[in-house]
Amino acid sequence: MTKYVLKRIGYLILVFFIVSFLMYLLYNLIPEDPARNELEPLKKSLKPEVYERMYQDLREQMGLNDSIIIRYGRWIGLAPEKESGRLNGLLEGNLGKSSYFKKTVVEVVKGPIGNTVFINIFATILALGITIPLGIYCAVHKNGKFDNAVQVLTIIGYSIPIYIIALVFIWVFAVILRWFPIGGMGTPGAEYTGMRAFWDKLYYISLPLIVMTFGSLGGMTRYVRSSMIDALSMDHIKTARAKGVKEKVVIYSHAWRNALLPVITLIIGWFLSIFSGSVIIENTFSLNGMGKLYISALNNHDYVLTLGIQMFYTVVSLVGALIIDLSYGLVDPRVRIDK
Repeated sequence: MTKYVLKRIGYLILVFFIVSFLMYLLYNLIPEDPARNELEPLKKSLKPEVYERMYQDLREQMGLNDSIIIRYGRWIGLAPEKESGRLNGLLEGNLGKSSYFKKTVVEVVKGPIGNTVFINIFATILALGITIPLGIYCAVHKNGKFDNAVQVLTIIGYSIPIYIIALVFIWVFAVILRWFPIGGMGTPGAEYTGMRAFWDKLYYISLPLIVMTFGSLGGMTRYVRSSMIDALSMDHIKTARAKGVKEKVVIYSHAWRNALLPVITLIIGWFLSIFSGSVIIENTFSLNGMGKLYISALNNHDYVLTLGIQMFYTVVSLVGALIIDLSYGLVDPRVRIDK
């Protein structure tokens, strides 16, 4: 087990460095000059020769005249900085400084990353609380009236893009019924604290949570149902029923354990995918999260911030892949991961 984990972590570290280099190279291919952007406000007030001298000095100071390999080494934290001579890059927790917000990337993302995790955890709990029981029930009562109705609804829900679902729900619940606010993270001007602030925040993100949950019901319910149908058709399930084992024990102990292996991959993969899917939701509902911040950074040509956010999603994906592999051995003892 330990050998397998260390081997997987080694692979993830290798993939991390490859992805980080490709992402850094990609964003550096964009025709954008950070030094010129920094001096742009002073261009009209300076003589051309003074401006050009300041521009060249700033390029040298920022290390823009060095090769892409050296600049990547400084950014990732494997090469020392020019001025201090110390390692101060991504591996040391320094993601750079945002050109738009004039703050370090860590300071900029501190608030939005908490909101994104908060929203996605609630959406995951709601979705799993609905889809797993619903998928199991539909599998047990396969081809019944309720199962057929659910299959029609899940196909419709699975086929509609998330932004269309968001617009429909805004029109119904915010415009017509006026049950929820259209967007935002809290009551404007309010200075609530404690549980009052928590419930106020939860009220404002209720509609986005409902949209994210509804958008995930179709695919997850059908997947759980399909896995349970396959599990219920196995020979050992028929044997257990023939021996007189209670139906609840057959379903939730024998069948569900066998169906859980493919389902757990879907659950973890879906949980990771909603982080990227929250880009649409956060922009639609004006939520202060990583998705909205990512679009804002792209629109403002703040590529240092964009690259930092992109690396956050990269780390989430890599860690999720490790969790999926390890979960196989925990769910199904037949899976040998120590070899």
